[in-house]
Amino acid sequence: MKNSIYILLLLTQTFWAQSVFDKGNDQYRKGNYQEAITAYESILKGKKESCDLYFNLANSYYKLNKIAPAIYYYEKALLISPNDKDIRNNLKFAKNRTIDDIKETQKVGFEKLLRNFTGLFHYNTWGIISIGFSVLFLLFFMGYYFSQTAIFKRVFFLGMFFIPFLIFAAIGAAIFDKNIYQSERPAIVFEEILSVKNEPRENATEAFVLHEGTKVYVLETVENWKKIQLSDETEGWVQKEAIKELK
Repeated sequence: MKNSIYILLLLTQTFWAQSVFDKGNDQYRKGNYQEAITAYESILKGKKESCDLYFNLANSYYKLNKIAPAIYYYEKALLISPNDKDIRNNLKFAKNRTIDDIKETQKVGFEKLLRNFTGLFHYNTWGIISIGFSVLFLLFFMGYYFSQTAIFKRVFFLGMFFIPFLIFAAIGAAIFDKNIYQSERPAIVFEEILSVKNEPRENATEAFVLHEGTKVYVLETVENWKKIQLSDETEGWVQKEAIKELK
């Protein structure tokens, strides 16, 4: 009985969320972007989220020239669907309207090669690739076992020898990429002009200034202050209300 009630409530919430989402889309098509935002955010308050919801919400904010929330929700959508070209393209347009031009510190040596390799795909994609290689290994094993000719047995044997290295490489890339994902705490600056301090106190000296829409990474939290790092590895302290974390 309890399970039936739970399923009924879940279906009701799903239909409600879809109805409100369609209403938001209709308001967006009519150019009523604030009404669309209200509809989309009511779904978020109901603890529902999706890539399309974040993407449409970001588009609505972008149409209203509210760059910080637009970038924030594009980034949220990208966390769910990291390979979506439309999200990446719109995010690029939104970032072009920010003030801060922060260069990313380039990795060097083995670390650069490792990051470039694991960054080719999302860790979920690496997991799928490892499963694909495992299936391929099984097929090569079956080919080796059932093959009647020596040349095919050699081909399948060589495949069985090399494929495990590919499997371990894919699994290692997935683990490495997931560890990076879990350790990073990205956030978006929401204040129009943000004074970043050298220390976590109001009367500390100013280290530098940031503007809305800039992406930062949270390193630690001390009471109402968060230590942030930029992509160029510059660090400083800001009040926690000034930024909004993506995770």
